[in-house]
Amino acid sequence: MKSKKQLKSNCADTGGQLMPLVNFNSCGAKEDCVAVCPYDVFEMQPITPEDKAKLNLKGKIKTFFFSNKAYLTDSSLCHACGLCVQACPENAIKLTRTE
Repeated sequence: MKSKKQLKSNCADTGGQLMPLVNFNSCGAKEDCVAVCPYDVFEMQPITPEDKAKLNLKGKIKTFFFSNKAYLTDSSLCHACGLCVQACPENAIKLTRTE
């Protein structure tokens, strides 16, 4: 596996135009996004009560077993390289346009 420094050089600097969005219904706390992100944009933490209230049945079941979810530490750090999208085995992350 490439180092985070090598991965950074492969990222296009399109930060601010796109940002990652985590679907908490799908997130299974596998931590692949945390490990692969060269900019340390993600961290695992327990789901907030506000986010938990928005879950569908699938999300509630997953959260019963995996209470941690991938949260953004600082979306301004994201360079929209898409490594997190590729690494997530749950397909819980997508890049969305910012306004």
